[in-house]
Amino acid sequence: MSPLIAQLLDTMRDVPAIAMNRITNVAGSNLLGRALFPHFFPDDAARLNSARYQFLDERAKDFYINWETSAREAVSALRLLAGQDPTDRALTELVGELATFSTDFRTWWGGHTVCTHNTGTKRINHPIVGEMTLAYETLVLPSSSGIVIATYLAEPGSSSADALDMLRSWAAQSLAATSDTNARSAADEG
Repeated sequence: MSPLIAQLLDTMRDVPAIAMNRITNVAGSNLLGRALFPHFFPDDAARLNSARYQFLDERAKDFYINWETSAREAVSALRLLAGQDPTDRALTELVGELATFSTDFRTWWGGHTVCTHNTGTKRINHPIVGEMTLAYETLVLPSSSGIVIATYLAEPGSSSADALDMLRSWAAQSLAATSDTNARSAADEG
């Protein structure tokens, strides 16, 4: 991900934003995006691939309230990519892995459904703030070699907006606590 895209994500402070490559590897996010999708950003490992998370991580079925709908959308988006470039080695490896380890993926992949999902709603059960219904919009960045930015918004005045505000506050407090800890560690080393 380019430094310019990273800067763009960081300036989008009030809306959760996640950047992904063409095969749904998480390339980056802003603070609120990391807070909204905490499983994508493990402390002790690399960022997750969204499709792997949906099909190979049991937490996804609790996180996505309409898991099947979300998972089927992921399959159809990958199927679209496969049609655009059947020689894409990274995509072929991802599809092979998912088909090997997920019966649902294998079954739905065989259905050959192809759709784009650039906008819609996601219902999630967040581990900190609970259930939220969020509208998403995917922004395609043509000059970025396949990077897309997904943004998430709640209906103003809704319980989802309240939950997102609570998450925003929690994320800011977590960042402040981490900054304080890092400052103390640096002072102790100096």
